[in-house]
Amino acid sequence: MNLTLKIWRQAGPRAKGEMVTYPVTDISPDMSFLEMLDVLNEQLTARGEEPIAFDSDCREGICGMCGLMISGKAHGPEVTTTCQLHMRSFSDGDEITVEPWRADAFPVIKDLVVDREAFDRIIQAGGFISANTGAAPEAHSVPVPKPKADRSFMAAACIGCGACVAACPNASGMLFLGAKITHLGELPQGQPERDARVVAMVNQHDHEGFGGCTNIGECSLACPKEIPQDVINQLNLDLRRALTHGH
Repeated sequence: MNLTLKIWRQAGPRAKGEMVTYPVTDISPDMSFLEMLDVLNEQLTARGEEPIAFDSDCREGICGMCGLMISGKAHGPEVTTTCQLHMRSFSDGDEITVEPWRADAFPVIKDLVVDREAFDRIIQAGGFISANTGAAPEAHSVPVPKPKADRSFMAAACIGCGACVAACPNASGMLFLGAKITHLGELPQGQPERDARVVAMVNQHDHEGFGGCTNIGECSLACPKEIPQDVINQLNLDLRRALTHGH
């Protein structure tokens, strides 16, 4: 496959960025998108040019590090992570634009790498449960209805990649936040801090500069783990209850 890539290049957080065009040739359709970028970087390095900075770690669709905006879609044309997107999803001769996540809360560090520590700070604000050291009960002694357990596991599949934010016209992080609220709130262990948790995490979300949710639904469509939009409903219900209780 021969392709034309238009890639965002930005030397640093305060530098002016621009789209730069790179032709790539003889790309195997069995390569992942990141492997294709690796090939391009090898060519740039061989020519003495600065390689393109992009994030990756596990390359197995687990860690959420590899988020890119590919031809206007978070993670590209398939519902998967960028590292699991293969070049057979494209056609010979395609022109592909590659950009970082676009959100005030995700500032660009360099090229395609953004700072997603805002998600970490949201979790630190309340995404935990309290358990006394040495006193944790045996797991099977705490009854959990199967529908609640299934829903908790579904929400816990969120990998914090940020595709929901990148896809949302408002750059809202509510799908991520709803998933974190739901996966703890459905379990007995999550009940003691449930009200305080949702208030603290929503306040941190807004403080970080994420936009508000207007129920457009692009977030759930872009989510590589297919987190449903109704976790946002759960978030709103929990928040309303917490504020009613005076938190």
